[in-house]
Amino acid sequence: MSASLNQAAPYLLAQITDLHIKAGGKLSYRMVDTAGALHRCIDSLLAAPQRADAVVITGDLVDFGSEDEYRFLRDILARLPMPYWLMPGNHDHRATLRRVFADHDYLNMHGNGDAPVHFTADAGPLRLVSFDCTVPYKPHGRVLPEGAAWLDRTLAAQPGRPTLVMLHHPPFHTGIGHMDAQGLENSDLLEAVIARHPQVERVICGHLHRHIARRFGGTIAMTAPGPAHQVALDLDPDAASRFRMEPPGYLLHWWHPLHGLVTHAAASGDFGALHPFFDADGKLID
Repeated sequence: MSASLNQAAPYLLAQITDLHIKAGGKLSYRMVDTAGALHRCIDSLLAAPQRADAVVITGDLVDFGSEDEYRFLRDILARLPMPYWLMPGNHDHRATLRRVFADHDYLNMHGNGDAPVHFTADAGPLRLVSFDCTVPYKPHGRVLPEGAAWLDRTLAAQPGRPTLVMLHHPPFHTGIGHMDAQGLENSDLLEAVIARHPQVERVICGHLHRHIARRFGGTIAMTAPGPAHQVALDLDPDAASRFRMEPPGYLLHWWHPLHGLVTHAAASGDFGALHPFFDADGKLID
């Protein structure tokens, strides 16, 4: 499940998150076709001018953590021709995820059953570190001292390798009150670890169904948009918990040996043909 190491060429890692797949394609909230949305996201990935070298999916893979949901998800993800890595979110069930994706050996790299899904993986020139801070059967996340110690040791093992640390819950407040209420506890422990390891290029997360970025531990922490519904952007701390069918998307993390890591937010869906800015004579079309 690792991509070939190539230090000379650019490398493109796609991040998808918060799939919320239901068994048999059942609608979420009686209106959101999450399976159809994932298919459209994959269509967009495969139709892009530069195809991603690998994909990481940062949690909430399914809605209720059932075996039927994971088997349905596995059938959809079979469309991906490139390597992909999975990590759990608060809607997932670790043991069931491991059982259905038993051939994904990395899921058992540092534990099995209901243990946290910590792992490392090589994605071309990038090193991926999955740091599972989910709390079973709870909506929030939590950094435990033993988990922070594991992360510190893991990052110290390869200080010269550009690294992405991946977790489901963002380690910062977003201003979206009902989501911050189910955020990441003890995020200061994580920030202290990240600050000691300058090779960490990004801390990439899900959970928020929106693209949000913040400086964190000397690097950048960010969430990704969802492939289906987005959490409503309302910064009133007492705002109701709502979602909106805004344009869906995913992130593309583009690594270049000369320019470092650049992150692009990409929309998924069919938005028609490409249109030129200039005519055949090189003149700007007015």
